[in-house]
Amino acid sequence: MTDSGKVARTTKGLSTILTVGALAALLSTLGALADIAIGTITGGSVSALPPDAAGRLAQLAVTPLLGLYNLDFLNLVNTLLMVPALYASWLALRREGPAAGLALVFGIIAAAVFVANNSALAMLGLSGDWARADSSRRALLAAAGEALLAKGAHGSPGVLLGFLLSTIANLILSAAMLRTKAFGIATGILGIGGNLLLGAYLILVTFLPQVKDMAMAFAAPGGLLAIGWMCMIALRLLRFSRAAAAD
Repeated sequence: MTDSGKVARTTKGLSTILTVGALAALLSTLGALADIAIGTITGGSVSALPPDAAGRLAQLAVTPLLGLYNLDFLNLVNTLLMVPALYASWLALRREGPAAGLALVFGIIAAAVFVANNSALAMLGLSGDWARADSSRRALLAAAGEALLAKGAHGSPGVLLGFLLSTIANLILSAAMLRTKAFGIATGILGIGGNLLLGAYLILVTFLPQVKDMAMAFAAPGGLLAIGWMCMIALRLLRFSRAAAAD
């Protein structure tokens, strides 16, 4: 193969990766919007969640989608979607320094931790048995559910590491964008502001449960800023993809 052919394949592959990253960022944006909508419709209160595993299993048996949402399944999907977006962003910024690569590493570790600790699908499996079980069997299933919730319920230390690593990844990437012209200062500012607010919400709901509802004052603006950040990332990546395809 000639050198020009190799270059053409390389630029085409780069364009494809950038496009996939842009689409992943857009899907993550839609997921964040869905998170806000569902939280608003259901009251948006952490204290309104079922208080124990028995309540969670009952909710999953009747309304499985709401039950999965309350067990951070949507957040898990969004975290996984950010991995290709982080990878594409690293490709776009790799010549500007190592920061974007560090953000990618944190993002991959965050996704792995989130997958390992999230209890949504395991609880969904238990809920089917719960719906058919008698009272004595339900007591055993509730005990198993409590163990799963201790590992990864929303607002518990079990999910703290995954959320924190993801937030750190986004902050590092935003700081890298802030120092370059590739994504623009506005993109970096949105990312830093949004993720700092979401990080504050995370700390409050984990360590100060008595102010969980008040913590939503951080989550709402943080979520909106983060949505704007992801939209700008997607638009920039699409622009870079078209430029790579044209080379």
